[in-house]
Amino acid sequence: MAKKHIRFDWAAKKMLRDKKNFDILEGFLSELLKEDIKIEGLLESESNQEEEDEKFNRVDLYAENSKGEHIIIEIQNTRELDYLMRMLFGTSKAITEYLEIGKPYSDIKKIFAVSIIYFGLGKGDDYIYIGQTKFTGLHTKKDLELTKTQQELLKKPTVQEAFPEYYLIQTTRFNDVINEPLDEWIYFFKNNEVLDTFKAKGMKAVREKMVVNNLTDDEKKKYDRFLDNLHTEASIADTVRIEQEEKIIEEREKAEKRKTIQIALNLIKLELNNAQISQVTGLPESEIEDLRNNPNLPSE
Repeated sequence: MAKKHIRFDWAAKKMLRDKKNFDILEGFLSELLKEDIKIEGLLESESNQEEEDEKFNRVDLYAENSKGEHIIIEIQNTRELDYLMRMLFGTSKAITEYLEIGKPYSDIKKIFAVSIIYFGLGKGDDYIYIGQTKFTGLHTKKDLELTKTQQELLKKPTVQEAFPEYYLIQTTRFNDVINEPLDEWIYFFKNNEVLDTFKAKGMKAVREKMVVNNLTDDEKKKYDRFLDNLHTEASIADTVRIEQEEKIIEEREKAEKRKTIQIALNLIKLELNNAQISQVTGLPESEIEDLRNNPNLPSE
């Protein structure tokens, strides 16, 4: 039987920063990156701070693995059309923050940027997208390769492995069908549930540690306030969307009205009577008579 567990975004701000809970993060990243990941610790960054104001819905975890590679995990609940650019900004900022002055560019750390978002972004039929950088010949269509010297210097076998990699997880596009271990994590992100059948890496730790009943009274109050803020943000977003839709409908109706009146004015010039014009346009004859006396389109 499934149990409701603590949301991953709240846990990322609270629980997952504790070294004793790194096994949760390691499990998820191991399934995502298809290799065993060991987290050595969290890195200090302006974007990796715990905010006292629970209304901040952006959550960053900035970690370093045992290979010295850097991993950014960001969770976003509310829709942002320019979110892709924010992903780019985040990785660029991470690169510059951790390249010491005077150090060669070969010291730049490999970065994995993992975004878990709760809205649709762009057009596509998948719920996980991977972004990598390759240089492909304009004429030969072959990828640029590193020389052996470059491979030794950069400690990377290919060009694309030297550049940041992006993992975009769109939970709302997941259909709750489990086809591989990573899907268990996506199911958890979307539903805050861990099914008894789940065996992906890290799921045992989630099942044991991320149960709401394990929270202290103070933590429970903070968690409830966090959930309330999410509901409020969702309501605000819905209100904005509805108001925008209503405005669009209103503008469309005004445009149709102006078009109908213009047709009526044209028919008046052709000397059709009010009854005939009413039959064509659907306007009442009284309104058509008013147009004869005041032949102006309605103001914007």
